[in-house]
Amino acid sequence: MHNPGSTEVPILIKQILLVEDETIFANAIKKYLVRKGYKVDLASDLKSARLHFKENIPDLILLDMRLPDGSGLDLLTEIKTKNTTIEVLVMSAYGELEDAVSAMKLGASDYLKKPIDLEELYINVKKVLYKNELTQKLNYSAKREQHAFEGVNFLGECQQIEFIREQVNKISALSQSEVGVPPTVLVLGETGTGKDVVARLLHSKSSLKEKPFVHVDCASLPKDLIESELFGHEKGAFTNANNARSGLIEAAEDGVLFLDEVAEIPIDLQSKLLGVLERRSLRRIGSTKERPIAAWIIAATNRNIESLVKNGEFRSDLYYRLNVMAITIPALRERDNDVVILGNYYAEVTSKRYGLSFDGFSKGALRQIKEYSWYGNVRELKHLIERAVLLSGGGLLNENMLGIDKNAGNNDEAEINDDITLGEAELHLIKTALERTNRNVSKAARELGITRMALRYRIRKYNL
Repeated sequence: MHNPGSTEVPILIKQILLVEDETIFANAIKKYLVRKGYKVDLASDLKSARLHFKENIPDLILLDMRLPDGSGLDLLTEIKTKNTTIEVLVMSAYGELEDAVSAMKLGASDYLKKPIDLEELYINVKKVLYKNELTQKLNYSAKREQHAFEGVNFLGECQQIEFIREQVNKISALSQSEVGVPPTVLVLGETGTGKDVVARLLHSKSSLKEKPFVHVDCASLPKDLIESELFGHEKGAFTNANNARSGLIEAAEDGVLFLDEVAEIPIDLQSKLLGVLERRSLRRIGSTKERPIAAWIIAATNRNIESLVKNGEFRSDLYYRLNVMAITIPALRERDNDVVILGNYYAEVTSKRYGLSFDGFSKGALRQIKEYSWYGNVRELKHLIERAVLLSGGGLLNENMLGIDKNAGNNDEAEINDDITLGEAELHLIKTALERTNRNVSKAARELGITRMALRYRIRKYNL
């Protein structure tokens, strides 16, 4: 019995309808599958199956082809006409192969030949139900992504943002051409400027908007697993590789693969990524087979990638291959009055979400918003405004509610002597950022315009 106070999530029992007129055989299947954890209902003919179907929608139907009052193909046609999400496994006797082929054409998941081995039946049931669950999850994710970005645009009125909108529209339009996959896009900009928003806008405005969008945060992938995560592996390719597994690149299928913070990919794997871009195919770890890649690849980085190339930290050939089309997002402090537009937008969205009023910003608050440097860019602004609205309880937002430190992010350079070394300057900036954020590594990294991984490396380097 499930404990109401427990945090354990109850398992949803899958329901199966078995349509079979041989009573002994049907009871044997039911008893076996119930022991395996499924709920099984029986129907001995088409009439009783139709009655059951009206009252309960099962997850899977095990359907015999020869029934007392007609063919299982008739019921299969009705099921697929009314509800395509129900999986159907057809059971056919020897000599009924033609019916089984017809059933597959009508949308059956698979067919099994009688006499049926119960263990084989269980394996097929488990496989079909797992595939159905995965498909529903992917469909839900796709709808949620589409809903999240319906009507959303890259907010702002400055000239740079207008130019980015034009670029997004022109590049997305290339997906409509007969050339095939649009050219690779490299999105550049500081942390928090909205590189992921631009990538999703490219996807939502293209002909691939109904296809998957796979966001890969290259900075967060574990170093010892990054190759397997990206490229996949075959069974036995390395220790604990108990099953073959497709990587994130393959998961994008014929949709969009967004490689966020692409500069964090280790240099020894960059050549493999270059091969994917050049050949439009990949090999999983431990495989000799080339698998075609149809995804549109969009990459992004907050690093100065040209400097990385000069220092030998990023392959020049990969950089040139990624940089077919480039979109550079300006920092928020370079966007004129956009900071006020965005501030108002996030305040209105937050107040509506929590049922609070918003009567605008006071003159002092507007002055602070305009004068602050926003090294965390749009992301920092969004979080600060959301916090201010919630803490204020609604109404007019003044400078005290914003809680902006007037000196934060603005005067770091003034505290550094002219004869200070580069290492000392870097150490000073990192110490200041960590103190200002109460050692919140993620927030400090955003303020410094570097990735969490890069900041952690420097923390270890300076023994902080």
